[in-house]
Amino acid sequence: MKTNRRCRALLAVSLNLMALLFSTTAFITTHWCEGTQRVPKPNCGKDKKTNCLNYSGNETANETNQNVVHYSWETGDDRFLFRYFHTGIWYSCEENINAAGEKCRSFIDLAPASEKGVLWLSVVSEVLYITLLVVGFSLMCLELFHSSNVIDGLKLNAFAAVFTVLSGLLGMVAHMMYTQVFQVTVSLGPEDWRPHSWDYGWSFCLAWGSFTCCMAASVTTLNSYTKTVIEFRHKRKIFEQGFREEQTFLDQEAIKYFRERSDVFAGGVQFQLPHHTVTLFTDGKTQQQNQELNPWTTDTDYYL
Repeated sequence: MKTNRRCRALLAVSLNLMALLFSTTAFITTHWCEGTQRVPKPNCGKDKKTNCLNYSGNETANETNQNVVHYSWETGDDRFLFRYFHTGIWYSCEENINAAGEKCRSFIDLAPASEKGVLWLSVVSEVLYITLLVVGFSLMCLELFHSSNVIDGLKLNAFAAVFTVLSGLLGMVAHMMYTQVFQVTVSLGPEDWRPHSWDYGWSFCLAWGSFTCCMAASVTTLNSYTKTVIEFRHKRKIFEQGFREEQTFLDQEAIKYFRERSDVFAGGVQFQLPHHTVTLFTDGKTQQQNQELNPWTTDTDYYL
């Protein structure tokens, strides 16, 4: 029983730790959603010769004659660049088309004013989700390594299960709220940010993987608590049943003993006194005594 309970507790701790690591990583990274944005190509220049618009193929004319009308033969999507972007809870980063690297801006500033409150609720829920995971993990470790009493272990197990379930519910709500805010921002966000195509990234997968591990840890903890209680009650029932059987056996032995003693007294008891013999009868029958008595000896029979 103790070994099985310890194995279940170790499994719950491992799942809770995975959920904590996944949720923390997803919270601080910027790959919840990723895709491409369609932006106009910049004009070609000395420092920019590719992925740009070259009017009439003459760069010198473009630079010296500003009042001259220039023509470009690129039409349709050829006039645009598709730059890569990725977004998280805190920041949205996109590829810098004019220089190397990326440029990032706050996703809270990009969200529409009507969705900022929901986004902040999502952030608070994520923080509470991680906090409750830490509390549940601490209680599970305390129950696993420092609890030698079964009753104390059950109490810690119950509290850990409650905190883990609450954290899982908060995490689910936080993920759903962020998804709603991002979808609204795609439609109503700034023109220069709106994605051309997008999909969920690996941070989003980590977030829902964290929720899955969290619920698995809570189910394992509840299962450990339930099985321990059932085993404890079963052993208690067996003990009480064995105690009643032992008590019944002792009562039968006592009754048998007193019956044997009563059968001895039922035949009569004889006392030898200095000058006479006294015989006590309980059934009223006379018992013959073959004994030579002295002249001064008297026989006295008492019937009970």
